[in-house]
Amino acid sequence: MNYLQNLWNALDLGSLRDTLLRVASVLICLILHETCHGVAAFFLGDPTAKRNHRLSLNPLRHIDWMGLAAMVLTGVGWAKPVPVNPNYFKRPKVGMAITALAGPLSNLLLALWLLLGVRVTLDTSWFWAKFFMDTAILSIGLGVFNLIPIPPLDGSKVLAALLPDRQYRFLMRYERFGMLIIMLLVVFGALSGVMGPIITEIFRIFCRIVGLV
Repeated sequence: MNYLQNLWNALDLGSLRDTLLRVASVLICLILHETCHGVAAFFLGDPTAKRNHRLSLNPLRHIDWMGLAAMVLTGVGWAKPVPVNPNYFKRPKVGMAITALAGPLSNLLLALWLLLGVRVTLDTSWFWAKFFMDTAILSIGLGVFNLIPIPPLDGSKVLAALLPDRQYRFLMRYERFGMLIIMLLVVFGALSGVMGPIITEIFRIFCRIVGLV
């Protein structure tokens, strides 16, 4: 009995709560991001995501557990990629670009709504205001990160739509090395100096839009 009491006393409930809130924020941002990829592809004529039950807000449909852990611990992670078949699109490269953009744009719109939630709850519930604020910043970060034009990030699909076919095939040929490049950039801090100011500026603009400043 004393052992259980000591174990309970040793638990840092504040840290545990913060971790659970962080997980909740990550799930919200990642799930919306991936679902919107599938929805965009569906409206462009590709039923693949729907057939694979990915037009859903159910976290279990989207979670990659290793990617979730990485996102919580480092701020950089991933979910299961939504399956897309560009052969269904009338213009495959353009369709892929629109489908890819849907994810980051959903994160930016989510951040705008969350900051509006901050304004509404700021005087009544600091807990919710802080949760909305933290999730908004995370969502902006996820959106900006995915716009980096390195495969397999969404920005590479947008860049590919602007490239001639020859350069497009060259870019896709090295897609399998993209994640390694991204992780090296993260480990050595090469992205923070570029992404930080962009995320901060978008955050300030959104705060002005919703009337927080």
